[in-house]
Amino acid sequence: VRAHAEADERARGVEQAEAAELVAWFAAEATRRGLRTTPLVAGSYDGRARYRTRLTGWYVDRARTRAVDTDGRFHLLTVPASLRARLLGADPQPSPAPLVVGRGGRDGESMPLRTLLTRRLDAGDDWR
Repeated sequence: VRAHAEADERARGVEQAEAAELVAWFAAEATRRGLRTTPLVAGSYDGRARYRTRLTGWYVDRARTRAVDTDGRFHLLTVPASLRARLLGADPQPSPAPLVVGRGGRDGESMPLRTLLTRRLDAGDDWR
């Protein structure tokens, strides 16, 4: 059991390193292409509230729940609902990017990270 757990941990580490490289590539390429950055906004887990953040970058999904900041870090932009966040803004921390976004979701809702980022780059500033 321990050997399987260690093998899973190593595989996760390799996946996270590869995904981090893709995210860094995306940020560099978006900057090189001159894609306009935007202030990133986080949403509450229940979807009822939106909070400003100190982050700027690019949303990479249409739901605006995943983004890459200008430093090349991946963010899930969902946070717990709170009065503090309403008054002072939310502070979502970077998280490891998955190589397959939406893995484990319903059919048709998962996509390789490379495909998601490439589509976002190809859409340019007209992306909505």
